[in-house]
Amino acid sequence: MSKGLVLMRAIAALVFMASLVACTAIYENHGYAPTDLELSQIKVGDTPDAVTKALGAPSIKGVIGQSDWYYVQSRWRHYGAFAPKEIKREVVAISFTPKGRVENIERFGLEKGHVVVISRRVTTSTVKSIGLVQQLFQDLGHMNPGTMFKSTGAGQ
Repeated sequence: MSKGLVLMRAIAALVFMASLVACTAIYENHGYAPTDLELSQIKVGDTPDAVTKALGAPSIKGVIGQSDWYYVQSRWRHYGAFAPKEIKREVVAISFTPKGRVENIERFGLEKGHVVVISRRVTTSTVKSIGLVQQLFQDLGHMNPGTMFKSTGAGQ
């Protein structure tokens, strides 16, 4: 075999291997939602300090009043040259009483595009601000990084 033919075959093999790798899905996790085991450490009546010590700081805190904490986690799939797609989002909502004690612990997920309760340990019937949980799921897969990092005009 000539050196040129060997080189051409090597290049063809590299191109083939690179095309296979480009078609492999890559998954990324963003945020943090405590596991059921971690949540089992939290009891109704615990203080915010006890929750922070056991679970860490929440993703969102005090959006509606000062009594709701949300831990948000999402999973994204990157596939070839296509835009990344969010394939899973989970929200853990912890509500506190006006006296600063854990009142509700709920986990939400998505099923067929609808917010569903995955697990619930509550003293009242539901999270008072279910609208916020729905908003956290509302834009599933529609995130546009360009609008998130849009220039404010400073320094231009």
